[in-house]
Amino acid sequence: MSMTGAQLVIEALKSEKVDTIFGYPGGAVIPIFDVLFSEKSMHVVLTRHEQGAVHAADGYARSTGKTGVVLVTSGPGATNTITGLATANFDSVPIVCITGQVPTHMIGNDAFQEADTVGISRPVTKHNYLVTDIKDLGRVLKEAFYIASTGRPGPVLVDIPKDIQLHKTDTTFPQRVQIRGYNPLTKGHSGQIKKAAELLKKSKKPLFYVGGGLHISNSIGIFRKIVEKTNVPTISSLMGIGALPSTHPRYLGMLGMHGTFAANMGVMSSDLLFAIGTRFDDRATGDLSKFAKGAKIIHIDIDPASISRNVSVDIPIVGDAKLILEELYPILEKPSIDSWIEETGQWKKNHPLSPETSGDGISPPKVIKRISEVFPDAIITTEVGQNQMWAALFYDFKKPRSLLTSGGLGTMGYGFPAAIGAQIANRDRTVIDIAGDGSIQMNIQELATAVQEELPVIVAILNNGYLGMVRQWQELFNEKRYSSTCLARRPSCPPQCKEPGDYCPPYIPDFVKLAEAYNAAGFRVVNEEDIIPVLKEAKKIRNRPVVIEFLVSREANVWPMVPAGAGNNEMLLGEEDLI
Repeated sequence: MSMTGAQLVIEALKSEKVDTIFGYPGGAVIPIFDVLFSEKSMHVVLTRHEQGAVHAADGYARSTGKTGVVLVTSGPGATNTITGLATANFDSVPIVCITGQVPTHMIGNDAFQEADTVGISRPVTKHNYLVTDIKDLGRVLKEAFYIASTGRPGPVLVDIPKDIQLHKTDTTFPQRVQIRGYNPLTKGHSGQIKKAAELLKKSKKPLFYVGGGLHISNSIGIFRKIVEKTNVPTISSLMGIGALPSTHPRYLGMLGMHGTFAANMGVMSSDLLFAIGTRFDDRATGDLSKFAKGAKIIHIDIDPASISRNVSVDIPIVGDAKLILEELYPILEKPSIDSWIEETGQWKKNHPLSPETSGDGISPPKVIKRISEVFPDAIITTEVGQNQMWAALFYDFKKPRSLLTSGGLGTMGYGFPAAIGAQIANRDRTVIDIAGDGSIQMNIQELATAVQEELPVIVAILNNGYLGMVRQWQELFNEKRYSSTCLARRPSCPPQCKEPGDYCPPYIPDFVKLAEAYNAAGFRVVNEEDIIPVLKEAKKIRNRPVVIEFLVSREANVWPMVPAGAGNNEMLLGEEDLI
């Protein structure tokens, strides 16, 4: 049957069982949006910015394991997706981004809204295509979904000129895909798996170190069975949070710059570090010359390029974590590690995370703890900065795919549109974006999207009047030279202000009025005793977003903290370490 390129695009999406598209129309994609107008099987979410569209597709994908889909126009429509694509690429999120392009005969002529989308997006995508022949369109779309969702997942961009969308073709969407040179290895080497089991059996101080790959491979269930069988203590990267419940007796916490005392001391004292689905990111490892020096290292990862890139490993195992762990489980034996369990347990007991912070205003960690109490089964998204670290440290995560955050790129403005995507995909769950007052303003326009989609997303803004994480570094390492981090600063302020006070000008914007202007619900919490009542009030609202502004301590810091260039055991545990 003959159809246009635009119709073939929609048939391809239907074949891939796509039910939601996040997008923004424009001249170069009018043919595709025109077909969507009559298509009842797909819900089109009109965001207010293309970056928001990609982050929303990202949140949809991370919370479900499905491939997120984005549809935007050419030129600025395409270039606005770059930050979202880079975010997804760093964190291995499957997205297919379809962009319009000027007609093929105009490419290279600086036509209106033309950009070299393939060239610009190449460094931040897993793969990309420019379709110049209608006969290739079906194959390219099939390959795009396959590449995005297999191996180490990631975003794939398909750039489709407008004339290709209008041309007619008899070509159909293929049901199979075969790409020369792209054959991701999923089954692990049995010999290496046996070596790993033997090394674990002999170790005296073993530690599991899990990352986002455990969630991506849907291997949380088998991993938890392995922990119960072996009793081995476990730490996680930021992206690995949720692999074990936060309250599990063998979970020592998050590793790294703002990791827990027990996790950081554990990795520096272990004799075996068994890593699964993690990249050994610099924020996790600290000074590499000091990292886990006494430990043998086993590393499971589906991406061979991630193994021994940052940290040399003794037993590499390339493949899908779930398949490898299922083969590993029956041959595992419980190691003799009672004294190690006692030692790590004492670290955890003697150095718990404290929700107390200095200064006036509500303690930010207490806000997170109360959110966890009122909403114990929420999907939490975050922005980036102090809010991200407090959420990771103080919310009690129980389920996989419950923390959605920008790990590798550290993208401010990620959390709110990601929450929109997650809420659309999980209508029966509460979705909460824990935000800073700086980062929430980077994509605050998506409040219109959330209102029009009637989404009960809750946005918890920890308002300290600063770009908090940068301010913390300026306080600790730059003698309180708060350069361009105060969000209330005016030209009339003192030229070198080093601390907040009663003389500070009023904060802009008024988040409650802003929420109400969008027809969202808005609340402000000034006193600690009002946190739970307001959260319970927000819980009742199920047909529109809720914005809650918490006026928190302005100079509260995230502890523990490993200074740049230090080893993970060289932690600052609190204000007392600065004296």
